[in-house]
Amino acid sequence: MHISIADDIKKRFHAACAIHGLKMSQVITELVEQWLETNETALVSQDSSKRN
Repeated sequence: MHISIADDIKKRFHAACAIHGLKMSQVITELVEQWLETNETALVSQDSSKRN
């Protein structure tokens, strides 16, 4: 996956990950999983309501 973000945000993110001893990909994966947990549930609910 390739994403585009502002250089200043990338630098801050890289630094914060380094401070915590994490790789940026680890944190991104965790954040995407959290987002999916919230939004997949909403999609399932939305899809179910369309069927009724």
